[in-house]
Amino acid sequence: MPSPLPSFVEPLPGGVYAIDTGFQRERFDAAYLLVQDGRAAFVDTGTNFGVPRLLAALEALGLGRDAVDWVIPTHVHLDHAGGVGLLMQSLPKARLWVHPRGARHMIDPSALWQGALAVYGEDEMRRSYGALVPVPAARVTESADGAAIELAGRPLVAADTPGHAKHHHCLWDEATRGWFTGDTFGLSYREFDTASGRWIVPTTTPVQFDPDALRASVQRLLAREPGCMYLTHYGRVDDVPRLGALLLSLLDELVTLGRSLRDAPDRHEALKRGQLEIFVRSLAAHGCTLDPAHIAELLAIDTELNAQGMAVWLDRG
Repeated sequence: MPSPLPSFVEPLPGGVYAIDTGFQRERFDAAYLLVQDGRAAFVDTGTNFGVPRLLAALEALGLGRDAVDWVIPTHVHLDHAGGVGLLMQSLPKARLWVHPRGARHMIDPSALWQGALAVYGEDEMRRSYGALVPVPAARVTESADGAAIELAGRPLVAADTPGHAKHHHCLWDEATRGWFTGDTFGLSYREFDTASGRWIVPTTTPVQFDPDALRASVQRLLAREPGCMYLTHYGRVDDVPRLGALLLSLLDELVTLGRSLRDAPDRHEALKRGQLEIFVRSLAAHGCTLDPAHIAELLAIDTELNAQGMAVWLDRG
């Protein structure tokens, strides 16, 4: 029988549940559980340390672990897919639906581990992510642009959405007219909500940031006139046209900033400072009253990783 939902599970319309995976801080990293006629699918999983929360959500909803048909990471960055292998060990009937560029990294995560290790270092990898668990190849299905799967007759359609990563797809859920956007539609943290609504910002993390491709992917998502977006960082957002315009405007500002600092001697720190100036100014216009030091603290992870990703993009020429 269902039991009261844990505090980290937020019910949303249309049989969708946002699960706070507990990564980094409260309401920073979400996984989504879709439930349709007694069958279930997870979209993104968080890290290994979020897996107990995902399983607890199933239990609270009165669903057995064999009710899960699909596990679908939007892309294979570890805050989205680090827990996939461990989760699937507990889900006997689930199949993995993953972008074709990410499939091999789920089957053999050694290269994924090494790439993340270069960004975060050994101590942070062990503390925040844990050992990566491979997924048997027989349980892996590759998505394709425009391909669909069904959850108890409810279609989920994949769109190839490069720009944040080449191994990124977004998922269209016609039942709620919403996209599960991973990182393609940026980041929106609840601490920055004001009377004007949500605030949103692009993410340019390493190593495949491509602003032209990202712009095209965002415009493709918007062209479907969605009623909502399901962001991994963090939660369901409405007012999509306004947020899309803000996201693309800030992306343009980041591109201009990066190009102006291409040859700066202290480029990394300059990119961090420049981003923060852009974000503080945008948040002030949004009606946010947090002081700049608090804003810097909340965005510290993002400005650091964004600077790294922008540097890789600039060095590619």
